Amino acid sequence: MGRMSPRHSKPNSAIADAELTILKALWDGGPATVRELLERLGTDWAYTTVQTLVGRLVEKGHVRTDRKDLAHVFTAITARDELAERRVDEVASSLLDGAVAPLVLRLVEKGRFSAEEIESFRELLRAAEKRGKPRHYRDGHYRDGHDKDGRGKGRGKGGAP
Repeated sequence: MGRMSPRHSKPNSAIADAELTILKALWDGGPATVRELLERLGTDWAYTTVQTLVGRLVEKGHVRTDRKDLAHVFTAITARDELAERRVDEVASSLLDGAVAPLVLRLVEKGRFSAEEIESFRELLRAAEKRGKPRHYRDGHYRDGHDKDGRGKGRGKGGAP
């Protein structure tokens, strides 16, 4: 096999929606050339568009390229779960001052779960309970004064009066 692109130790997680579409195609279908990605995507994107998007993912460290004969074969090196974890951390950090409870609560409210998934949640909650409350959570409120639902003390949803 030919030269491989360098693997970055920590990929830049800023991924545009179109780049995420390419990553999903690589996760779901495995390594592919640009032409194979075009077929998988079933979009009206031009060859050069897919080539540009996958090139950006290589530059950002999310995709590796291997040269096989004349074609480049692209492989996702950032796992779906790894990217999801990073994005959840970013949302908690940027919107919720590092608090994950409001995010988790909202996701649980919206989701449907199997008995096995619910049991896994229970195990995670038992482990979290053993670790104790985070320092930034006191008396049902986070350090910014909002409760678990994003309401300020004595205010409506989102902290508005």
